[in-house]
Amino acid sequence: MPSITVVNMEGSSVGTIDLAESVFGIEPNAAVMHQMVVNYLAAQRQGTQSALTRSEVSGGGKKPWRQKGTGRARQGSTRAPQWTHGGIVFAPKPRSYRFTVNKKVRRLAMKSAFSTKAAENNIVVVDSIATGEYKTKKIAAMLNAIGVEKKALIVLPEVDSMVIKSASNIPGVKTAQVNELNVYDILNADKLVIAKDAVSKIEEVYA
Repeated sequence: MPSITVVNMEGSSVGTIDLAESVFGIEPNAAVMHQMVVNYLAAQRQGTQSALTRSEVSGGGKKPWRQKGTGRARQGSTRAPQWTHGGIVFAPKPRSYRFTVNKKVRRLAMKSAFSTKAAENNIVVVDSIATGEYKTKKIAAMLNAIGVEKKALIVLPEVDSMVIKSASNIPGVKTAQVNELNVYDILNADKLVIAKDAVSKIEEVYA
């Protein structure tokens, strides 16, 4: 069972916590994590691209010249793809890129992502994350005190608008509640900063 030091917002150690082996200590499965990252990125695509086919381009109703006898290639419309101002062959149309992933695969991918961060010592557990006011400096000072220098994902047990808005101005820092976590955000962050109360909720959901 992985054990990790718990710190406060000033970076001082205030104890330790045992992380569930079934969530933070499994052998990571790279294939399912990759599948979930692709799934996440596909869902972010707007899919609003659109172009006109030959049947949708304005004009081209009259046959350019007669079928035979001109010495030129036969043509039926000036809006065929080979003509200037013609339609697009296999024109892209609005579509959804979303696809579903099996629930067991999703759970395995999440546990693999947590275990990857734990194995790399990139998880920081904070006893309590609260600002009491809308103050970016407090979150920035906390991240500096616990040694977070690059991208970080702050995991909260529940919605705290003060913490969320205070962290939103810091480049590379993202906040999420336990029910909003996804594999992409976990792997994309250099450090996973988790509130102590959120750890038990994560284990409750995924253990």
